Amino acid sequence: MKKDTEKLLEELKSYADFGEFYRENRELVASVTLSDYLNELIEKKHLNKADIVANSEMSEVYVYQIISGIKPNPKRKKLLCIAFGMNLTLDETQLLLKKTGYAPLYAKNPFDAVIIYGLSKRLGIVDVNNLLFEYDQETLG
Repeated sequence: MKKDTEKLLEELKSYADFGEFYRENRELVASVTLSDYLNELIEKKHLNKADIVANSEMSEVYVYQIISGIKPNPKRKKLLCIAFGMNLTLDETQLLLKKTGYAPLYAKNPFDAVIIYGLSKRLGIVDVNNLLFEYDQETLG
């Protein structure tokens, strides 16, 4: 049975014993690894890893290490580079950040606002970095 996040949260708060909650809801709280999620997106979107590398403006070795799971916890900026490299939508990027424990993009944050704009307009990472620089924000890399 599928439970939405709010229902799961309410149940979690009501349990006296976490172990019991976890045993009963393990499949709902167990998360997919970053590598699994990226590979799922690659397959679903029919992406080529070489194109992801080229579009992310990161080293080939580092991108492959992230995708393969050798680097399971890249920094938030590196994930954003991957998002641009994979041409992810804003929603897909938000989910990527959420699944990896990072804060979602927040429109009131100047850095995040530029990223949101870039994702929404399907800009390349070079154009996004130029906008970040123009508005005195740290670039993605």
